[in-house]
Amino acid sequence: MARPGETVEVLLPVALDRTYTYRVPFGIELMPGDVVRVALAGRETVGVVWEGDGGLPASSNRLRHVEERLDAPPLRADMRRFVEWVAGWTLAPRGMVMRMALRAPEPPEERARLVYRRTGREPERLTAARSRVLAVLADGLAHEKRALVEAAGVSPGVIDALVDQGAVTPIALPPAPVAPPPDPGFAAARLSPAQAEAAAALQQAVAARRFSATLLEGVTGAGKTEVYFEAVAETVRQGGQALILLPEIALTNQFLDRFAARFGVRPAEWHSGIAAKKRTRLWHAIAKGEAAVVAGARSALFLPFADLRLIVVDEEHDSAYKQDEGPRYHARDMAVVRARLLDAPVVLASATPSIESRVNADRGRYGHILLPERFGGRALPRIEAVDMRVEAPERGRFIAPRLLAEVRRTLSRGEQALLFLNRRGYAPLTLCRHCGHRFQCPNCTAWLVEHRFRKALMCHHCGHAEPVPRACPACRTEDALAACGPGVERIAEEVAGLFPDTHTVILSSDLFGGTERLKQELEAVAKGEVELVIGTQLVAKGHNFPHLTLVGVLDADLGLGTGDPRAAERTFQLLGQVTGRAGRGERPGQALLQTYDPGHPVMQAMISGDRAAFYEREIAMRAGAGLPPFGRMAALTVSDVERAPAEAFARALVQAAPREAAIRVLGPAEAPIAVLRGRHRFRILLQAPREVALQDYIRAWLAAGPKLRAQLALDIDIDPMNFA
Repeated sequence: MARPGETVEVLLPVALDRTYTYRVPFGIELMPGDVVRVALAGRETVGVVWEGDGGLPASSNRLRHVEERLDAPPLRADMRRFVEWVAGWTLAPRGMVMRMALRAPEPPEERARLVYRRTGREPERLTAARSRVLAVLADGLAHEKRALVEAAGVSPGVIDALVDQGAVTPIALPPAPVAPPPDPGFAAARLSPAQAEAAAALQQAVAARRFSATLLEGVTGAGKTEVYFEAVAETVRQGGQALILLPEIALTNQFLDRFAARFGVRPAEWHSGIAAKKRTRLWHAIAKGEAAVVAGARSALFLPFADLRLIVVDEEHDSAYKQDEGPRYHARDMAVVRARLLDAPVVLASATPSIESRVNADRGRYGHILLPERFGGRALPRIEAVDMRVEAPERGRFIAPRLLAEVRRTLSRGEQALLFLNRRGYAPLTLCRHCGHRFQCPNCTAWLVEHRFRKALMCHHCGHAEPVPRACPACRTEDALAACGPGVERIAEEVAGLFPDTHTVILSSDLFGGTERLKQELEAVAKGEVELVIGTQLVAKGHNFPHLTLVGVLDADLGLGTGDPRAAERTFQLLGQVTGRAGRGERPGQALLQTYDPGHPVMQAMISGDRAAFYEREIAMRAGAGLPPFGRMAALTVSDVERAPAEAFARALVQAAPREAAIRVLGPAEAPIAVLRGRHRFRILLQAPREVALQDYIRAWLAAGPKLRAQLALDIDIDPMNFA
């Protein structure tokens, strides 16, 4: 504890790794974790008292005082250790990591709720509108003003007039809880014997109150969610808090409804779509232990839980868990770290686990629970390949005849079909047929994607958009522009010509209406109100479409032609997830994969259903090449608004790399996307054995290497997932 006149170290939410020293003012005492307001560079900012040399007498009169201690829950010791660990692993400044844990330190504005009740007195003048209000209040209950206005069909002024005349009285109630408590006994789950055994194992892990990591692997439709719900229920019974991470929480109304069916209420939601005021209230409710279960995006890992006893990472394989800006952390891995620091269990759930999690399970680091069959004895979809070398579609079309025939049969039976293409927009490239000009983003070395619905050419990397011109900007020839290749909008155009009377919907993240429209469309598909779905990868995010029996993948090879060492794994996971949408209801499902390489190990694994063989082959390949999880990798990206300084700095940095036999320094080389958002990029890759302390090597290297100047920037990514 630091007393008045002594000093404390304060970590501030800025891009620095150091703390700042402040003097404790008279009238307060400060402890590590206290949230304080301080002055920095002429402005006030909020920081956290950190462990350090605080408590010493102030030796300089130039030291500033802490302005005030905020009425906010202190950052707990386990969270401060977590911030230190994440910063040390990612090589990000501690201040930027702490910033993620300090989302809403200001106390929320708590406003009382006003409800209205009839007093028994009659108003001086009884109009038709007033009569309707009094009729609604005749039930003797208290009603909120908005509900009264809607029920009586009047303006708010009518209610105010009744209050003035004493016929209606307002009653102040405390604010509604931001997260109503879930009831673990609300609706007992109906589990299969395999599910019940798995649920019991997870409940025992919760009851043990010690760290454990468990891979919950089950085929699509096996009921993994219902299993880990029982672990959540056990956590709530014991009075603890649980965190469920989801890759696309903003789109998962289905998940929230399933949670409400089990627990009586929805969980607290944490993601970027939540309004700022609600986020502030929720942040404080979590810190006080009032929110028992939180379902959130990856940033929810940094919430200030008062008593977190269980972490679940659903769809743990999903690449959306990797943060690609700021501190580059992987939420799956950091969830395991946070659980270890809390001495709590973590559950990693997936139908197509990551290689990292499978290897950890195989080596006994993680427990491994396997659900090999779908709930209720339903069969997995039958998967076949459509060899595009011999079954190609007609010229100018993209749906092969065999898949087209299956779509017709499916629709004739009153069932749903899904056409999957992981490419947004109308066409990935637009060029001039006359001179060959290709439309490229002015800020990135990337082709502009035509979005015909928006009548625009767009960059999917920086967001640049421009209208589609009538004439080629290079040769001025009119009506010479050609769309090359298909996106989902082009498939929708083809489908409209083939099935003009079919109710079709496109599910893509960049269509008009944003998240709310996508939620509505997903609900319509789940209810069977849509016959034909055309979608990108967001349809593979764990949604349950009980009426869907056919999945057609239009370009199953799309992810295989890259230099990404995880290309085969990611393609297998994506195909496994999307084909798993078929046959989850009462009727059996099937999937057709349009491919130019049906003999590829990924295609063979999908067709045969031999998941174990695929994992065995992929793990052996990774081990032989020394790639993660059998080795370590890091990517350093140098960027500048000019090409020459970026390249010169990258070369100087490589020249300064310490010579270490176990570490390979590759590069520098232009990044695959050489210019991104107006910055020229050069990449350096490091590869090392697993036992090498790669972060220590990089710290020493950067300390002895050239210093950043002017517009130069250096981005560090430990265990990179994106090689673009």
